[in-house]
Amino acid sequence: LLLRSLTMDSLLRRKQSESGPRPHVAIIGAGLAGLRCADILIQHGLLVTIIEGRERLGGRMFQETLPNGHTVDLGPNWIHGTDDNPINDLAKETGTAVGSWDKRSYVFDESGNLFNLNESEVYSSIMWDIVQDAFQHSNKNSADIHPDESLWDFFQHKVVEKIPDTEEDYAKKRTTILQIAESWGAFSGSPIKTQSLKFFWLEECLDGENLFCAGTYEKIFERIAEPVRHNADIKYDTRVTKVELKTPEREKPRVHTNTGETLEFDEVVMTAPLGWLKKNLQAFEPPLPDRIERGIQAIGYGCLEKVYISFRKAFWLEPDAGGRVVQGFCQWLAPNYTPKTNPKRWNQEIVDLASSGEHSHPTLLFYIFGEESKYITEEVAKLKTIPERNYFLYDFFKPYYSRLPHYDETSADCKPTGCLSTDWMRDDLAGNGSYSNFPVGLTEGDKDIEAMRDGVPEGGLWLAGEHTAPFVALGTATGAYWSGESVGLRVAEAYGRASTSKVPEGKEQ
Repeated sequence: LLLRSLTMDSLLRRKQSESGPRPHVAIIGAGLAGLRCADILIQHGLLVTIIEGRERLGGRMFQETLPNGHTVDLGPNWIHGTDDNPINDLAKETGTAVGSWDKRSYVFDESGNLFNLNESEVYSSIMWDIVQDAFQHSNKNSADIHPDESLWDFFQHKVVEKIPDTEEDYAKKRTTILQIAESWGAFSGSPIKTQSLKFFWLEECLDGENLFCAGTYEKIFERIAEPVRHNADIKYDTRVTKVELKTPEREKPRVHTNTGETLEFDEVVMTAPLGWLKKNLQAFEPPLPDRIERGIQAIGYGCLEKVYISFRKAFWLEPDAGGRVVQGFCQWLAPNYTPKTNPKRWNQEIVDLASSGEHSHPTLLFYIFGEESKYITEEVAKLKTIPERNYFLYDFFKPYYSRLPHYDETSADCKPTGCLSTDWMRDDLAGNGSYSNFPVGLTEGDKDIEAMRDGVPEGGLWLAGEHTAPFVALGTATGAYWSGESVGLRVAEAYGRASTSKVPEGKEQ
């Protein structure tokens, strides 16, 4: 359970709090979890110092401006589930524009031909039916599923059931569905073949719609950050090199920084991303308990990246000679027409930002992951100038956007006007990746999460972040927010300042 019962240690803290000065808590990392945790602690009268490696707040939640003047998210740009979701509530409160597309899916086959919309609908529906079957199977039979079994294995088995040999063109149809299934990687940040079936149930999110943050997360982030900016001591551009936990010989935990400081606190909340923890286990003295270390090493860390390409006009929304348009989502399956730029035939997937209401702009957002995101980020990093980088990205993605309806090589409307690509894989503070996921080989995924979530309160160390979230929100902005809130309440409770029973029901799982 998320909520721990009071220990002798927390009773001791409570006595100290009642008689002495206000407890002083360090929060390492000013992402969503760190900011929410800081806000909760401040509300309950504790002193907070945030130690942040960047020169800004927000961590993986960050926006930049495209050459066309529109702001876009480099980090999360979805709200996963609308039921009992505080991020959705904040979107409403701040007037953040969100969009939800219907389930129409535009799909190009491996030769670059656009499927008839009805046909692509049938394929997409079967694909999502199999995903739902996999969730049910994983939920019900997790204990009996072999750790090495993947979501891909499940698809290969199920597609035969969904499209029997008696159906016309059954082999071709099965191939198409399996190609569409590869798009799962754009959700988890890693290829479908690496997705654990045993712990696929951990990928299920809150009920309700998945909303695209058309107005970006900017106003939501500002609402979360504002009270912290005014009420916490924030050390920017300061990296933590070592955390000394409380021991019988050391009364309080200490934090060492790259600026040469050694700082002492009553408690330390570590909100660094899972990817950072994986690479910096040696930063903890004494080492973290074995069960937590195993959890950190076992849970996966994805590498989802984004590429935004803008145009003068959203030409794809104008009907072509056949009356076809592309709107919302679009996929290009296993392209066989790009032997030079994409010999491994990575699927391509976009969200069309020209169909998102008042915040629309003529931009295509490509989601990339796995080997492709590694290749793109490495190649872009080799190029020194913006024109060189732009040319590389235009050239790589042109075989796909040039197949959209109404594309005309000679028209200025169809020539890119600017682009932007993310680089989380080369960002050490982001843990060289995107967010947590659940790889094949995982044997105790739920226990791994719970171990990290528990932290080491007896050593004055608590862990927060999307990797310690309630199971229904792992790997999401909502999960990061909830995890920070939960740890803030647990720490405040340990000093007799709060009751964790205030955590809304349903988040203890």
